[in-house]
Amino acid sequence: MKKLLALLALVPSLVFGAGSNYPLDTAPDLTNDLAALQRGAKLFSNYCLNCHSAESMRYNRLRDIGLTDEQIKENLMFATDNVGDTMNISMDPKDAKKWFGAAPPDLSLIARSRASANGPGADYIYTYLRTYYRDPSKPTGWNNMAFPNVGMPHVLWELQGEQVAKYEEVPAGYGKEGTVQQFVGFELTKPGTMTQVEYDQAMADLTSFLVFMAEPVREDRFKLGVIVLLFFGVFTIFAWRLNAAYWKDIK
Repeated sequence: MKKLLALLALVPSLVFGAGSNYPLDTAPDLTNDLAALQRGAKLFSNYCLNCHSAESMRYNRLRDIGLTDEQIKENLMFATDNVGDTMNISMDPKDAKKWFGAAPPDLSLIARSRASANGPGADYIYTYLRTYYRDPSKPTGWNNMAFPNVGMPHVLWELQGEQVAKYEEVPAGYGKEGTVQQFVGFELTKPGTMTQVEYDQAMADLTSFLVFMAEPVREDRFKLGVIVLLFFGVFTIFAWRLNAAYWKDIK
C-alpha cells in the first residue's frame, strides 16, 4: 500500500540532510543477495518513490537483480509504462517547493553521499530508518536519533509500530554540577505489522537496494579489478623471466 498521504506531511527539510552524534549501527551487506535486493526495490517503490525520485536509475537496471521486464512493470512501475525510463516522480518540483518549502531530494546517490568519517552511507541509512520515535513537540509528531529535528514523518510506522525514546538522569560529569538526560533506548508503545526482527531485516533490504542503486555496476567493477590484478601478477612473472633471459649473457 502506498503512503502518499503520509508523505504529504513533509515540512521544509531534506530527508537525509543532517547528522548527529548518535552511534551508527552496522548495516548488513546484502548487495549480493538478489532476493534481498528485490524486496528492497519493492519497499523503495511503494514507500519512497511517491515523493523521492531516483533520476540516475533506470527501471531496466533492475534486471541486474534478477527481475524480468514483466515483473518490473507489474510490481514496481507506477509513473510510466516504459522500463527504459528513469525513476522519476509525477510531482512537479515547483509544486513540491510550494507545498513543502523544498523539493524532496533525489535518492539515486544517497548511499554514497551519506558516507562520512563516522561510517559508510549504508550504516547511516540503516540507522536512520530504524530510529524514528514519537515526539509531540515536532510539527509531524516524529523525530529521529540519526537526524534530529527531521522534517519527514515516519512513513514506515505501520510496519515498525510507534516507539518513544527513553531517557534517564545521569551526573553531568567533567567537573560540572547537576545531571543531564541520557538516552537509554526505545520503548515500543504501539506494535506494527512486523516484529522488530522482521522490520530490521526489511530495512536491511531497503538499505542494500539504495547501495545497489547508487552504483549498479559495483560488483562488476570489483570483479574486473580482481581480473586486472591477476593479469598484472601473471604478467610480472613473465616480465621477470624475460628480463633474466635477456641479460643472462651480458656481464
